[in-house]
Amino acid sequence: MAEISVVGTTSQSELTKIGIERARLVSMYRKMVLIRRFEEKVEELYLKMALITGPCHLYLGMEAIASGSSEALEEGDYVLATYRGHGHAVARGAPLERLFAELMGRADGTCKGLGGSMHAATWTEKRLMLATAIVGSNIPIAAGMGLAIRRKGTGGVVTAFFGDGAVNSGAFNEGVNLAAVWRVPVIFVCENNQYAMSLPGSKGISSRSIAERAASYGIHTFVSDGNDPVSVFRATSEARRLCISGEGPCFIEARTYRMKGHGIYDRAEYRPADEVKEWLARDPVPVYEKRLIEAGAMEEGEARTIREEVERELDEAIRRARASQYLDFSSLSSLVYPGGE
Repeated sequence: MAEISVVGTTSQSELTKIGIERARLVSMYRKMVLIRRFEEKVEELYLKMALITGPCHLYLGMEAIASGSSEALEEGDYVLATYRGHGHAVARGAPLERLFAELMGRADGTCKGLGGSMHAATWTEKRLMLATAIVGSNIPIAAGMGLAIRRKGTGGVVTAFFGDGAVNSGAFNEGVNLAAVWRVPVIFVCENNQYAMSLPGSKGISSRSIAERAASYGIHTFVSDGNDPVSVFRATSEARRLCISGEGPCFIEARTYRMKGHGIYDRAEYRPADEVKEWLARDPVPVYEKRLIEAGAMEEGEARTIREEVERELDEAIRRARASQYLDFSSLSSLVYPGGE
């Protein structure tokens, strides 16, 4: 079994000592705020304005993972997301109006309005190659993409994100095993938000930790604080360095907590009230903001300006998305493979 490296929460004093430039620290904060407000507006568009319908899974509470990991990845790297992929698309820089348009089923959406929320995080211009609704299905795909990168010698890494429930799938074990055998440049990131739908990890995972299961495949394994973008950034940066240097795939278990239910329809009444209260007190956005300000890495006025800019940016994106038309029905036949005689 490979060793498990723990990249803990970054203290206020460490922020000024670990060598991460101020601009990068603030960039992660801005991405977190942008994701948070994006998701809150999605919830409003869904529940209050009925402009979004169908399945919708929010990234609220998990913003630090997408923000920290995206900051560590390069533009040429590939990302495979899940049905809870809004945060990755926003952090990666997919056009906000395109994302909102997809959620509203409009023709200007990232999938022409045909994929909806669960496939919205698909934008190849930013190397967002896939957002899948099938739990764990992107894991073996990542292994295959990693093999293609290695054989072609194009450089870069593939990063696949998935939830804790995916580690109980056959796709996880087959995909991670193949990646380890092939020694491909893939970073597997488990966004452990403690629940696979309504099933807590304590009732669904037999090993002492998810990281322990990954380490059994002999790959470099990290545990990071999924509520701290700097912790995620540091783990992802080291994982990427190892992948690029030919050390094979890496695994990161980022431990976090979703603020809402599994989907927008889920009131999450299966979670103990004390547990929810404890985790909400660790809300990653205000906690990170406070830490940056107290460390002197960001001024209060700068944080306020960022929040105001984000608000204007999102409102304009929604306005443009609402102006987009629906795809004409007659065009649907051109979007599928032709059948046989």
